[in-house]
Amino acid sequence: CCVTFLCFRDVPSVDILVWSELPTGAGLGSSAAYAVCLAAALLTACGAISCPLKEGDSTARWTEEELTLINSWAFQGERVIHGNPSGVDNAVGTWGGALRYQSGKITPLKRVPTLRILLTNTKVPRSTKVLVAGVKEKILKFPAIMNPVLDSIDAISQECQSVLEAMSANPSLEYYPVLEELFDINQHHLNVIGVGHPSLDRLCRVTASHGLHSKLTGAGGGGCGITLLRPDTSPLAVEAAKQDLCACGFECWETNIGAPGVTLHSSSSLNTEVLHALSES
Repeated sequence: CCVTFLCFRDVPSVDILVWSELPTGAGLGSSAAYAVCLAAALLTACGAISCPLKEGDSTARWTEEELTLINSWAFQGERVIHGNPSGVDNAVGTWGGALRYQSGKITPLKRVPTLRILLTNTKVPRSTKVLVAGVKEKILKFPAIMNPVLDSIDAISQECQSVLEAMSANPSLEYYPVLEELFDINQHHLNVIGVGHPSLDRLCRVTASHGLHSKLTGAGGGGCGITLLRPDTSPLAVEAAKQDLCACGFECWETNIGAPGVTLHSSSSLNTEVLHALSES
C-alpha cells in the first residue's frame, strides 16, 4: 500500500489515499498491509516516530523501537477489522522477512533468504472462521488421528525454518528439493485436517505438470496457493504454468517472499502506476 497524507502538527487534518495490488478477502493479509501503512503514516505525521528518509534516499526504514510502535497500532487496526486476530499478518507486514508463530508467541526469523514464488488466487471465497471451526471439530472427533497430524505439521515448520536459515548462510540449489518435498507433505497434511479444496488440488496438479511444487497459503478452503520457483526454473516453464492456471480461471503473479517490511518511500521511488493513482486523487 502507498499512503499519502497532509498533516498540521497542532491540529491534524489528514487526507489519505490507499492504493494496493493485493486482492482483498484472499488470505494475503491485505487488511494488515493497510493497517501497517496507515499506522506508519499517521505516527510519522503526528511526530510520534521519526521521518527516516534523508535527502537523496529513495527508501528508508524506522528503528526497531519505532517499528514496535507501528506494529502495536496496526494490531489495533486489525482488531477493528477482524475482532480477534492472531497478530501474525501485521507483524510480518511491519518487520518483513518471515516469522514463527506458536502458541500465541511470534518470533521473527533473523536470517531468511528471498524466495521467488508464483502466487495464485483461485478466486474461491472462503471463511476462516468456518474452516477453523471445522478443524476443531475434527480434532475433538478424532484426537488420536488428528493430534499426530498437527505434530507432523509443526515438525514440517521446524524443518523448513532450519532449511531457510541454512540457505541464508549458503544459498545453494541443493536446498530447493528439500523445500519442494516439504511443500508437498504440508499440502497433503492440510487436506487431511480439512482445509483443502478442489480448486487448490487443481492448482497443485497444474503446476506439478510443469515440474513445480505448490501448497495453499492462508486459511485454505479456496483462496490462494503458492508455487516455489527455483533460481534455475525456466522462464518458459513459469509462463506455461501461468497460462494453464489462468485457463482454470485463476489469477497469477510472480513475486518474492522474505522481502523487507513497512518502508517509507520517496515519490521518486514509486512506479508509474502508483504515481498515476496518486495524481488522480
